[in-house]
Amino acid sequence: MSVQQSTVDIDEFAGDWHRWHRQQEGRLADPHGFLAITNLHWLSGQPQRFPDAPGSWSTGSDGVTVDLDDGEELLVDGVIARGRHAFGVIPERGGTSAVWGDAVIEVAKRGGHDIVRPRHPDTPLRTEFAGTPAYPPRPRWVVTGRYVPFAKPRPITVGAAVEGLEHVYDAPGRIEFRLGGHLLSLTAFPGQAPGSLIVLFTDGTSGITTYAANRVLRLPTPAADGTVVLDFNRAVNLPCAYTDLATCPLPPAENRLPVAIEAGEKIPYERR
Repeated sequence: MSVQQSTVDIDEFAGDWHRWHRQQEGRLADPHGFLAITNLHWLSGQPQRFPDAPGSWSTGSDGVTVDLDDGEELLVDGVIARGRHAFGVIPERGGTSAVWGDAVIEVAKRGGHDIVRPRHPDTPLRTEFAGTPAYPPRPRWVVTGRYVPFAKPRPITVGAAVEGLEHVYDAPGRIEFRLGGHLLSLTAFPGQAPGSLIVLFTDGTSGITTYAANRVLRLPTPAADGTVVLDFNRAVNLPCAYTDLATCPLPPAENRLPVAIEAGEKIPYERR
């Protein structure tokens, strides 16, 4: 009876993981997701035209501006823009999008630089996407850790997938946990939802079976006592694992784990 119950539990665990991974890949392969990016354009004060976006683009103290020629238009927040359109000052790690036919033009700021990244759904990287290989899900890679907040957030500068670019995050704390007899810790950065966290890391599999530069694990808000569950089966690649047109952050030095995390997503087929 106990063996049967264990088998059912494992089946449910694997089923939950497979459903989650299908959703993860669906977001990645969205018609206007990261796989649809056709170029990474760095803006300056000098107006520039790009082959995969309409208009002439520039940036300055007042933010990003596009000058559209006659017959060119963008759909911005549901409103048609013609002539000159000012996107304004884009906050760091922020961005907005405009629609151009079946494409989306992303306007963003990364590492203090304003960028334009057109996303066209017919790009081969997206249309030929065959999914991401991953380790089979195993309960052994689910561990309970303890979140230790810093007295105040610490600004931490990390490198990026783009050489010479840097990202600065205000780290709210670290997560301590045990794995395979090792006492480990990871510096955490704020997640998208209030109170949630992300950890960027590398480990003993990085550059061998998993992407060399980074992987990310998204975590819910820790419990009142600091308890937080790390399910390394759900460690995923960042966009830079698939395309050189991403500006993904690298893990801080202390997040290079001295153990092999044989769980989560592996090196994408596109990088093999």
